[in-house]
Amino acid sequence: MMDLTDYAGTRHERAGKGARIISLVPSITELLFDMELAGNLVGRTHYCVHPKPEIDDIPSVGGTKKVVLDRVWDLEPTHVIVNVDENTREQVEAIAELGPAIVVTHPIVPEDNLRLFGLIGGLFGRRQQAAALAGAFESGLADLHDAATSLPRRDVLYFIWKEPWMTVSEDTYISRFLALANWHTQCHDPGARYPEVDVTPELLRRIDLVLFSSEPYAFTSSDIDEFRTSHPVGRARLLPIDGEMTSWYGSRAINGLRYLRRLAKRVA
Repeated sequence: MMDLTDYAGTRHERAGKGARIISLVPSITELLFDMELAGNLVGRTHYCVHPKPEIDDIPSVGGTKKVVLDRVWDLEPTHVIVNVDENTREQVEAIAELGPAIVVTHPIVPEDNLRLFGLIGGLFGRRQQAAALAGAFESGLADLHDAATSLPRRDVLYFIWKEPWMTVSEDTYISRFLALANWHTQCHDPGARYPEVDVTPELLRRIDLVLFSSEPYAFTSSDIDEFRTSHPVGRARLLPIDGEMTSWYGSRAINGLRYLRRLAKRVA
């Protein structure tokens, strides 16, 4: 029997065909479409932007951290899918009081996508689609593992924000995803998943790659040029990186594995 226990430890019952789902997680909203659950999706956030143009037909209930409860109530969801990093506990508790089942997700390592596929597929009657996605993910993961055997270790500084500069700690999905290509994030802070960084010459001297993500702050080529002018980068290479490919789990992670393999081989 398929395990339908979510990240919070809640055991869910399989939903009926009439399930009404609100997704408060952009990557899972995309996953629901790819699992042929668009007909059950009744709400999403402003930040749920894929797939286009189909997503435009789904009503928004606000931001990932600023959900409008009246909109949730009006849509009469049976299930609301949330994520530990994306949504606040206070908002989720308020939504739970409205009555829907709360499905909590929190992939930490890339392999957690397999459990995510199984949970969503089992819960909403899409086991065949879940199996197909799992197979594609496992294939992409094996290809990246094979490529990584010939890739050199790179110490990387992965920026997600500026003013202040912010990065990712090693216990995040992003850091674990990059590690598949032998890229190891620096500036880990055990007390903060997304710590601020003091960009010093000493730090940059031990960095091989400085990566500027496209989200949540959308770094541009001008940002990279400004950084190069303002900091003694030494031997470090400065590169833009597609944040959706490195931070989105679910079905997007399958393309993310291919993207990272190509990028790592290009800069090896």
